[in-house]
Amino acid sequence: MSQPNVEKEAGPTAQPDTPVEETPAAPVEKKKREYKDFGHDEVKATHANVDMSQIELKADDLYDKEKVDLETIVIEDVFTLLQCNDQGLTTQEAERRLEIFGPNKLEQEEQNAFLQFLSFMWNPLSWVMEAAALVAIALSNGEGRAPDWQDFAGITALLFINSSIGFYEERGAGNAVKALMDSLAPKARAKRDGSWIEVESSILVPGDMIAFKIGDIVPADCRLTEAINVSIDQAALTGESLPVSKKEADQCFSGSTCKQGEAEGVVISTGANTFFGRAASLVGQEDDSTGHLQKILAQIGSFCLVAIGIFVIAEIFVLYAGFRWSYRSGLDNILVLLIGGIPIAMPTVLSVTLAVGAQQLANYKAIVTRITAIEELAGVTILCSDKTGTLTTNKLTIDRSTIKTYAAFSSDDVILLAAYASRTENQDAIDASVVGALGDVGRARAGIKLLDFKPFNPVDKRTEITYREESSGKLKRVTKGMTGIIIELCTRNKTDEIESRLEADVEEFALRGLRALAVAYEEVDGTDPEAEGNGFELVGLLAIFDPPREDTKQTIDDALAFGVKVKMVTGDQLAIAKETGRRLGLGDHMYPAKVLKDGPPPGSKFRTLDEMIMDADGFAGVFPEHKFEIVKRLQGLGHLCAMTGDGANDAPALSRANVGIAVEGATDAARGAADIVLTEPGLSTIVHAIRGSRIIFQRMRNYAIYACAVTIRIVVCFAILVFSYKFQFPPFMVLIIALLNDGTIMTLSVDRVLPSSTPDSWDLAEIFAYAVAYGLYLTLSTIILVVVILESDFFQRKFGVSLNSPPGHIDHNDKQLHMIIYLQVAIISQALIFRPSFALMGAFCLAQLVSSIIAAFADWGFTNIQKISGAWIGIVWVWDIIWFIPLDLIKFAMKATVIKYLRNRHNRAAAAATRASVEGGVPITRTQSRAASIHESLYSNRTSFIRRAARKVGFSGKVRVKAEELQRFSSIQAHQTGQTLARHPSRPGA
Repeated sequence: MSQPNVEKEAGPTAQPDTPVEETPAAPVEKKKREYKDFGHDEVKATHANVDMSQIELKADDLYDKEKVDLETIVIEDVFTLLQCNDQGLTTQEAERRLEIFGPNKLEQEEQNAFLQFLSFMWNPLSWVMEAAALVAIALSNGEGRAPDWQDFAGITALLFINSSIGFYEERGAGNAVKALMDSLAPKARAKRDGSWIEVESSILVPGDMIAFKIGDIVPADCRLTEAINVSIDQAALTGESLPVSKKEADQCFSGSTCKQGEAEGVVISTGANTFFGRAASLVGQEDDSTGHLQKILAQIGSFCLVAIGIFVIAEIFVLYAGFRWSYRSGLDNILVLLIGGIPIAMPTVLSVTLAVGAQQLANYKAIVTRITAIEELAGVTILCSDKTGTLTTNKLTIDRSTIKTYAAFSSDDVILLAAYASRTENQDAIDASVVGALGDVGRARAGIKLLDFKPFNPVDKRTEITYREESSGKLKRVTKGMTGIIIELCTRNKTDEIESRLEADVEEFALRGLRALAVAYEEVDGTDPEAEGNGFELVGLLAIFDPPREDTKQTIDDALAFGVKVKMVTGDQLAIAKETGRRLGLGDHMYPAKVLKDGPPPGSKFRTLDEMIMDADGFAGVFPEHKFEIVKRLQGLGHLCAMTGDGANDAPALSRANVGIAVEGATDAARGAADIVLTEPGLSTIVHAIRGSRIIFQRMRNYAIYACAVTIRIVVCFAILVFSYKFQFPPFMVLIIALLNDGTIMTLSVDRVLPSSTPDSWDLAEIFAYAVAYGLYLTLSTIILVVVILESDFFQRKFGVSLNSPPGHIDHNDKQLHMIIYLQVAIISQALIFRPSFALMGAFCLAQLVSSIIAAFADWGFTNIQKISGAWIGIVWVWDIIWFIPLDLIKFAMKATVIKYLRNRHNRAAAAATRASVEGGVPITRTQSRAASIHESLYSNRTSFIRRAARKVGFSGKVRVKAEELQRFSSIQAHQTGQTLARHPSRPGA
């Protein structure tokens, strides 16, 4: 672009010799224009309308604006409330207040590691296995026989393996509070005993005078007493994409960063009572809630428990009341059902599946910090996304497509002139965006010699440069800044038409959430850079915004294709949120955060707040409590929610969401609260994660069918055998079957499956239907084999095999028959989940090789088995292969009959619920059944067990400010601190 050296002739400026009497009323009648630029509303400071000596205000007084306007109380009243002055505190008084208010840091509740480990044995599945272990070691001691040490050792080993895996996962996760603590400023400058010293930020107290400058982290919530050109980046706390200018009496939040200037202030709140601390208090606030996968495991476990319970009770009646068996003999049969029927390895198998899935997601630059979140991500129906730094780059940019010009300058000329009037070093965010728009930073000073530069300050609200153009040698001056200030400076070519256009353009920018930056230009005669110019002329208007990431729109489209609805939830202002939504194709049905408190406005088409939340494309101006509430309400409506974010203000919602996703560049607080941390810019990784999670979900669903089917086949099969033939199978061999099968099934994590195109859900009715069908089919394969062996001599006659007892008089509890049944059950069970992946095929072959070796060589004296010949092993293999072939036919038959019926019933119920919500005005909600609530409560006992056993007082119980009071939080802090000090008045001379 060429240098903008267009010569400008003086326009119709005001002439001093113009006769005043010709237009005597013109200066009075001319309407003063208001340029409705985008920004925060300013409020005037007020005084408290109460006697400040009576600072023990009641709760009602605190929120009574007739007495105290908590939002605008003047700094003098703050000093009075805090019983301090601008000279700071004495060391003695600071120590006294430290005892009253506590340290300026967030306390973390530490869990007892041993109790946490034991808690993983506190669930229904573990209870049954623990009962089985007690039966084996304690109740089995009788009738001259030693306790069943082998079964006891095997069961105990299984329990400890599962607990160890769960303990390892949970111990390494949940570090959100620690990250929040670490991100507080470790050092601070405070005035103690009248002198500025450096102290640990943890010993700051309300009433301390602190100072900070560019690059410093604000160490505590404070009200400014002095501010010199201060700009604060609080995007990580409030979600605002633009740095906020601060002046005297404004509040600065703990954890925000000073981007420009220097300031002094009085501390009004520390530690858990700060804005930052309140965000921390919401992270993990509902620790006793049960995870989604745990709820599903509880219901699957309950299905297995019911099946086992029915047949255990039946065996007790039949064996003891009917067969009159001895105490110990009946107990061994009951142990078979307990050990074989309980899918004790289910948490382990699913953990391995999820862990391998987490490694696969890491290849897409997504680090999983809570592996159970993978399962929940597969079922996510709504993705709540923060805007700043997530959907957008969190980097201010000039929008070239919206540049307005008002003179003979092109858009490129306007950008170049604005870059001249910008710093090239120590830039603020706006200067950086303007200079960055050039592409080459060097062009901001190329071809000119800087003579004078006036940086931005809160009073003038503009920057100005005077320079000599090297090509012509002429002096020129450019200024850029707030629209109203710049247009007042302009005198050349300033017409009503120009002003009207400017007013309309600024209003258009404001409605779209774009910040307007006006640029004006003048020439200076002579060589004196201090001389007056020929009058500023408005040359252009720049629009500054936080642009969407390059891949965000495609990511949103991909998410919608996967059946996931995206909602924007941002701390930025409504106009900005709507503009971003339009650019991304999200829509602009967005609402301010106040509707979360007030509900739908009168006359709205929405009957309830829940309806409004479901319809909204997003919400703006939200604080941590609002994001938390939105996610919680969506979950209450039956949705699984994912939440993306990058700032500390997102941490509570990230923690509450089913799946919290911290994007690349997120703060430590956000990463600590998140379940998935992205290490590459943008959200495209989320699409890979959703697809990967659905593949993993299909693997887990297959295992759930397998586990339930094995339960059915074990309890039904061995119950029928004991009822029919008084069959006494050794419990230890059932334990071997469980170990080998579950070890094989762990390779399910690399099984070949296809992801679904819609959010997955655990349709347990389908899973149980498949399980019953497969379980009964496999039971039939075993029962028929036993019948053929006991009731005929077919195998002996055709293949020349034999057992310990002669044909026709075969002992129903022949040791070799036990081994045959062991081998048949071990092989056929794995056919349920066999898929042609190399890892699973290899594991299958290895497990069957081990089973076959045990059958061929095991003569274990402690259990009732004996090795069998190779011919018997071959017979069992052929038998199982024959029964394996029709398994797919059963699956197809189930899909065409039972599964089709279940799905149609589900669809009819969903349609009926929708009609009821439309016709009867009842919102669509998912009501938890009583049975489901029982399942959940059984598993939530694990966390409540920890709380009851080792509960300590944590920081979350110290913060008691409701969400609707948040906007007046600053002065509430000051009053609460004042009340505390009133109860602990300073000592004389302190």
